[in-house]
Amino acid sequence: MPSAEDGRRATGRFGESAAAAALLRSGYTLVAQGWRCSLGEIDLIAMHGDQVVFVEVRTRRGDGAAESVDSRKRRKLTALAQHYLAARQLPDDTAWRIDVIAVTLDRGGRLMSVEHIPYAVEDER
Repeated sequence: MPSAEDGRRATGRFGESAAAAALLRSGYTLVAQGWRCSLGEIDLIAMHGDQVVFVEVRTRRGDGAAESVDSRKRRKLTALAQHYLAARQLPDDTAWRIDVIAVTLDRGGRLMSVEHIPYAVEDER
């Protein structure tokens, strides 16, 4: 019998796939999915022109996906982005931003919407 954790993982993977597809349709180039380091994980990393875009994907049934990125999570995302840039030895003046993609499902788990919010997390450098 699948656990609640298995269900959340499956929902998260579904949302990340929907988000990645939306980015590709919008002309982004996907660089990494599920990039991990000692600080945690970045859901998606993409390029948009010459800008590195770190993407936090939030998948929810009903409303509230975008609003679920609180101040603690924003600080963590900023630290993860900075760690990625340092690990890749990218120049200090590399253009980057953190976006949120809110994936909303209906009660049956069917995709209702994918909302891309560019610059959702302010640069806290």
